[in-house]
Amino acid sequence: MTEEKREVTGVPDEEALELIGRYARRKLGAEEVYTFPVILCDNEIDREGERFSIPALERLAELFVGKTGVFDHEAKGKNQTARLYRCRVEKQEGRRTAAGEVYHCLRGEAYLLRTAGNEELIREIDGGIKKEVSVGCAVGRAVCSVCGADRRKEPCRHRPGEVYEGKVCHVILEEPSDAYEWSFVAVPAQPGAGVTKGFAVSGLEKAVRAGVGVTLSASEAEALWALAEEGRVLREKAVGEAVRVARLALPGLERGVLEKALRGLTVAELEGWCRAYGERAAERLPVPQTASAAARGRGGLGENESFKV
Repeated sequence: MTEEKREVTGVPDEEALELIGRYARRKLGAEEVYTFPVILCDNEIDREGERFSIPALERLAELFVGKTGVFDHEAKGKNQTARLYRCRVEKQEGRRTAAGEVYHCLRGEAYLLRTAGNEELIREIDGGIKKEVSVGCAVGRAVCSVCGADRRKEPCRHRPGEVYEGKVCHVILEEPSDAYEWSFVAVPAQPGAGVTKGFAVSGLEKAVRAGVGVTLSASEAEALWALAEEGRVLREKAVGEAVRVARLALPGLERGVLEKALRGLTVAELEGWCRAYGERAAERLPVPQTASAAARGRGGLGENESFKV
């Protein structure tokens, strides 16, 4: 991490041209290139109750070099407008975040070509119209600030935005694994810059299957939490039913041993267990008979005798 600050005036110096040259097919002249600085993200708690850790920002500084800039996170070739050629983490000693940390931000330096098609964009950047940006990236962990649980692997009951023992709960994003792109947006999630962390259901499913870490928005996390809670309740019922059926079939089995063994099974496996041991239980227990047959032997039925077991 470095605290060095460079002035980017729009005209690249020799060092910047050399860095930019890594992405160009030919050597570009200073008059052909427009450069500008951009704050990509920081360690402040954002509008969705999340923030990057400082080590995460340092890793993102490495991952974002060379990444393309687009508009509104639309990953289309026609939307490519700029590219990052240098990134670094800046520290502001006199500024504290809502979490009590010294403020750190990820500052990037980007370039685009001075073409007729880019003239208006360059004017809008210089005039402060195109200013807010947002980043798309993948992180490995999303940690609860209250209990330290990784909310993806062990969801906790703490809710971002609520206060626990005098501290506001939020989610700390750690261990970035990839950086996709950065975008000009109207309203970023982070007030100081902006970051998008949402995934469509199809994208989330693909990422999970591929083993790629993803970060969810607050609304997506709430929806998944509700589904997980429903699944937990249904699973507990399935385990209880499997224990009951097994003890009917094999009375000598201890409940504690059964519960411990059955909790490792999937819901489908629990259903198969219930079917198998349900058949054993049916073979072992006598078939109940209605009272009508016995009553006939005694010579009569009461008003409701035929419905008794």
